Amino acid sequence: MDARSHRQPLDAAALSAALAHRLGGLRVLAETGSTNADAAQWAREGAPHGSVVTADHQRAARGRLDRTFSMPARSGIAVSLVWRPDVPLRHWVWLPLAVGLAVEATLADLGVGGRVKWPNDVLVDGRKISGILLERVETPATGWPAAAVVGIGLNVDLTEDELPVPHATSLRIAGARELDRLDVLTRLLEHLDQAYDRWSRGDAEALRAAYVPRCATVGRVVDVAMPDGSVLHGTAEDVDADGRLVVVGADQRRTAVSAGDVTHVRARD
Repeated sequence: MDARSHRQPLDAAALSAALAHRLGGLRVLAETGSTNADAAQWAREGAPHGSVVTADHQRAARGRLDRTFSMPARSGIAVSLVWRPDVPLRHWVWLPLAVGLAVEATLADLGVGGRVKWPNDVLVDGRKISGILLERVETPATGWPAAAVVGIGLNVDLTEDELPVPHATSLRIAGARELDRLDVLTRLLEHLDQAYDRWSRGDAEALRAAYVPRCATVGRVVDVAMPDGSVLHGTAEDVDADGRLVVVGADQRRTAVSAGDVTHVRARD
């Protein structure tokens, strides 16, 4: 029987019960354009810290550089969280990296070995299984501090013929021991809570020590599409204390990149 016929909607009551110990509200949607857009609007309206928006189907999920994409209904996790951190703005660069570690830990729970790709993807065998989007949302009318809206897309039940691009993958393809989206989402949110607590303590060196060994980008020859339209080519040598990717060019010049679209070219010779 076609595996797709077994895809069930998220049980909102069961998810609410599983998350009863968490702070914040919960919205479970059958369909939406983007959970991040929904969470951002909710933040502006006063959503408390820890609030979660998830949907069975996103019609126009948003990625970096305003890219949009969609997946079949109930084939993956689409979730966005509202966090209200009281940390210096310079430390925010570490937040998507900490979230990547939470996704990687969730995969490990499911028997899948993942690696994080700087700054906001998670890979399995070099193929993308999850993407992360961070937005800062000002909410002056609510009396709350600015919100960090963090969106995660995780491919769960996609088959090879449903992949949006050839270099994607899913938990099903990777042989995960569990494909129930309620279980996967619950595990993911637990790891995200832990990641937020670690990040909010502001210990960048501890985050760096955890991140660098799990980063698939470090040690690879990369092309980085820079915000000004140029392309930086070189070897990714490290992630520094400010969460920036350190790239060494052919002239041995070291460039610390805080934002850019990274393409893995090959492993270092």
